[in-house]
Amino acid sequence: MNETTRSIGIITAPGYPNEIGARLQNELPSLLSYYVKEEIEWKIDYIEDPLIGGGANSKEVLEATQKKKEEQEWDYAVCLTDIPLFIEKRLIVAEANEDKNIALICMPSFGSTLMIRRLRESIMQLVNEMYYGSSDEDRERSAERIESKRSKHKDIDINNPKNLMTSKFFGWLSPLKREAPDDSEGEYMDVRFTVGRRSSISTRLLGGMVRANRPWNMFPAFLKILIIAFATGSYALVFPTLWLLSEHYTIFRMCLLTVFSVLAMTLWIILIHRLWERKRDQGNNYTRKLYNATTFLTLLITICIYYVMLFFLFLVGVFVFIPMGMLDEQLSSDPGLINYFYIAWIAASVSTVIGALGTALEDEDVVLNATYGYRQRQRHEQLKKKEENEEDEDKEKDSFTK
Repeated sequence: MNETTRSIGIITAPGYPNEIGARLQNELPSLLSYYVKEEIEWKIDYIEDPLIGGGANSKEVLEATQKKKEEQEWDYAVCLTDIPLFIEKRLIVAEANEDKNIALICMPSFGSTLMIRRLRESIMQLVNEMYYGSSDEDRERSAERIESKRSKHKDIDINNPKNLMTSKFFGWLSPLKREAPDDSEGEYMDVRFTVGRRSSISTRLLGGMVRANRPWNMFPAFLKILIIAFATGSYALVFPTLWLLSEHYTIFRMCLLTVFSVLAMTLWIILIHRLWERKRDQGNNYTRKLYNATTFLTLLITICIYYVMLFFLFLVGVFVFIPMGMLDEQLSSDPGLINYFYIAWIAASVSTVIGALGTALEDEDVVLNATYGYRQRQRHEQLKKKEENEEDEDKEKDSFTK
């Protein structure tokens, strides 16, 4: 190990964690010089590994992290997993082993807000723990060093060297609990952070898992449906039925129609692409419900984006296709711009239902990869194939040796 240089490997799952790894690569070196030791040149590397989150518990993830650290010859390794991890119904946020210089961070446990800042601070804290140690004496020594340098980085307010993150508001809203390992856990980790309030676990996890799914990135898969829905609705605009409905529909009925159309499309896509986790797919009942809720919310957000875009397309179409004079001939009251708004609103709702039913998403892989259950099954299959290949290679070596 070079005395003046330390290498830190960040191992990420594919997709959003990988994008975060690329950003942290540029931000962490100067922060680690401040928060850990400035005499050391910190080099950050990151790699994508789809198998790193395949473990069902934190011990397996840390073991995979240790193996990857040895392969890459890093001084430290931090795994960013997108899979929720639990220990006796407690949500794990992070763990670290100071002897092996490995750590893991469970990204969904951060929730949906300030993801980059929370990850940055957590990595800084975990590296500090691995460098100085996790005992009370080690934490006090680290605190004294931080206090002497506080004026240089006022934006990093580390009041307690045992905290994983600095945010006082979120720390009060959903506090993290620092735990020491028991006798059975001392072999693979030295410190663990869990969510202190069980009441906030589900909300926190759902927000973090939906954020990790990146609903906005799924929208390209909806382009085919968007085109079909707009074409169908545009044809209906030239007939007076929608014009008359705009005069008689109340705001409540319009909102009800919007909710119905968005929910209908969400449920249809879940059914036709078989995105719902069943008991035989996921044995753990809580995990199954969590995965299903994440899938539903992810699709719901994506379809809301789709609906808003469709509405604005129809709003332009209404002004193009329907002259005010023709609208005046069909309606009993004096028409105005509000009628154009209502016609576009109704057209968006009706065409959403028509465009969804009988239409499957063109790029099914995009949707499937946004479901946690599917990603986990894919990882287990890849891990199984990898193990089988390694066994075959070992057998070939043994036969060759004989």
